[in-house]
Amino acid sequence: MKTKLMAAAAAAILAMPLAHAEKIGVTMASFDDTFLTILRNSIGDAAKKDGATVQIEDGGNDVGKQLSQVQNMIAQKVDAIIVNAVDTDATPKITKMVTAAKIPLVYVNRKPVDFDKLPTGVAVVASDEKQSGTLQARQVCKLLGGKGDILVLMGELSNESARARTKDIEDVIATKDCSGMKIVDKREGKWSRTQGQDITMNWLSSGTKFDAIVSNNDEMAIGAINALKAARKLTPKTVVAGIDATPDGLAAMKSGDLKVSVYQNAAGQGAQAVAAALKLAKKQPVDRFVNVPFELVTPENMNQYAKH
Repeated sequence: MKTKLMAAAAAAILAMPLAHAEKIGVTMASFDDTFLTILRNSIGDAAKKDGATVQIEDGGNDVGKQLSQVQNMIAQKVDAIIVNAVDTDATPKITKMVTAAKIPLVYVNRKPVDFDKLPTGVAVVASDEKQSGTLQARQVCKLLGGKGDILVLMGELSNESARARTKDIEDVIATKDCSGMKIVDKREGKWSRTQGQDITMNWLSSGTKFDAIVSNNDEMAIGAINALKAARKLTPKTVVAGIDATPDGLAAMKSGDLKVSVYQNAAGQGAQAVAAALKLAKKQPVDRFVNVPFELVTPENMNQYAKH
C-alpha cells in the first residue's frame, strides 16, 4: 500500500507543469551609447536575478527597425516587452500593437508621447525630466552668479527627454535669480560625443562668446570639453554641464573639466523596468509611472556616485 501511495505521489509530481520562466523581449534605442549600455546591462542582470529569460535587441536608432523588433517579439509570444524608444513620438504605434496582442508593456528611460493615454497593462519606468534640467540649470546659475551667456547642446529632439531638459533650462533662466543668463545658441547634438565636439568646434571657430556650455547629457558635454581642449580654450573657470553622471562623466568631473552633472540611475531604471514587467506578466498592479529620482552631482559630492 505504501509503495502504491509513493508511486502515485511520484506520478502526480511528474504530471505537474514545470514552473514557467517568464520571457521578456527588450528593444533598446541603441547599443552605441554609454548610458544606455549601463541600462541594458542592468536589465539583463535583473532578469537573471529574478529567474527570467531576456532577449535584448538593438534598435540602431531606427524607428522602423524597432517597430519590426516589437512585431517579432509579439509573434514569439513573449510574456512582456520592455521598450527604450528610438523616437518617443512613435510610441503610440508600439502601444497599440503590444496592447492589441494583450502583452504587458513597459517603457523605460524615455517617456512616451502618449503617456497620458496609456491603457491598463502599460507602465513607464523613468526619471522625472522636470528635475534633470532644472537641477542642472540652477547649479550653472549658481556658478555664474545669476548672469552670463550660455550655449545649449540638445539631445535628439525626437526624444521627449531632450525637449524637456532644454525647456527646463529656459524655465530656470526665466526666474528672477537667473534672469541675467541668456541662451546665445542651442544646437541638436543627438546625444553624441562626436556631434557635441563638432558643434562646439563650430562655435569656437565662429568666435561665439559664452560663459557656460549646458548639455542635455554627459556624452555631448565631454565632446564639448574635447573641443575646448583642442582649441586650448578650457580653463579652470570654464563651466561645462551635463546630465547622467556616467563613469566617463564622473572621470571628467574628477579631472576638473565637467563642473555639473545630474545622476540618472540607469541601473535602478533597468531593475525597476524588469520588476514592473514581471509584475504585469503575473497580472499584479504596477503604478503607471515609476519614478527613479534625479540627483545633482558636483565636484563636492561626486565620490558617492563613483560606485554606481
